Amino acid sequence: MGSGHSHGPPAGHAGAKYRGKLAIAFGLIATFFVVELVYGLLADSLALISDAGHMAADVVALGAALAATKIATRKDTTGRRSFGSYRAEVFASGLTVLLMLGVSAYVVIEAISRIGSDPEVSSGPMVVVGGLGLVVNVVVMLLLRAASKESLNVEGAYFEVVADTAGSVGVVAAGILIATTGQAWWDTAVAVAIGAFVAVRAVILGRQVLAVLGQHVPEGMAIDAVADDLAAIPGVTDVHDLHIWVLTSGMNVATAHLVADDTDEFPRILERARTTLKTTYAIEHATLQVERTAARECHEIDW
Repeated sequence: MGSGHSHGPPAGHAGAKYRGKLAIAFGLIATFFVVELVYGLLADSLALISDAGHMAADVVALGAALAATKIATRKDTTGRRSFGSYRAEVFASGLTVLLMLGVSAYVVIEAISRIGSDPEVSSGPMVVVGGLGLVVNVVVMLLLRAASKESLNVEGAYFEVVADTAGSVGVVAAGILIATTGQAWWDTAVAVAIGAFVAVRAVILGRQVLAVLGQHVPEGMAIDAVADDLAAIPGVTDVHDLHIWVLTSGMNVATAHLVADDTDEFPRILERARTTLKTTYAIEHATLQVERTAARECHEIDW
C-alpha cells in the first residue's frame, strides 16, 4: 500500500496577497463613515443615515477581513488546529453577511415607521455627501475588484462596498428628486430600495459561505470528472473515497484512494495523480493512497 500528500506554501492563500489594499480601503471607508453619519443626522435623511449605517457595516467587514488575513497566517501553537486557521477568512465573510442583513432590516423597519409622516429632509447635504460617498466607494471598489475574484474573504468586503456604492447613487438620486418635486417620500423609497439590494447581495454571499463551511465540492468542479481523470491513469483500476472541498479561497483540498494491482507502479501512480489534481483542478494539497484490489474495503466514491 502506498500513500502520500502534497501541498503548496501555507502563505499562498489568496486573501493574504491583498492585505495592503484592504488596509487602504478600511481607512477610506472609516473616515467617510463619520462624515456621512453626521450630515445624515443634520439633514434628517433616512437614505443618508441608512447609507451611513451600511458604511459602518463596511468598516466592520473590512476590519474583520483584515484581521482574518492576519489570523489565517498564524502558526498553530495549540496542536489542535491541524488545518491551520485559514477558515478565519470564511468566518469573516459570514460576519459580513450578518451585518448586511442587519442593515437591510434596520432600513426597512425605519421606513415603515415613517409611513404617514412628512419629515423635513434637506436635499442639499444629501446630494453633496452622497456624491462624495460615491467617489470614495468607487475608489475602494477599484482597489478590491481583482482581489474579490480570488478570495471569498475579500469578496465579502467587496460586496459590502458594491452595495454601499449603490446606496450612494440612491442618496444622490433621492436628493435630486426631493429638490425637484418637493416630495420627501422619495427619501424613504430610495432607502427601502437600498435595503432590498443589500439583502440580495447578502444572500448570494451567504450561500457561498455556507458552501465552504459545508465542505461542498468547489464551484465549477465536477467530482465525477475528477474521478474519471484519476481512473484514467495507467495502472489504476478503480477510485473510491474521493473527497474535495475548499479550506479557504485559493486552497482546495482532496483525499482519495486509488486501486491498482502492480505494487511496483504505486510511486508512479501517486506522482501522476498529484500532477493531475494540481495542473487540471488547482488542487495543491492532496492526500492520496494507492492500494491493491484485495485490500480494498470501500466501493464508493463518496461516503
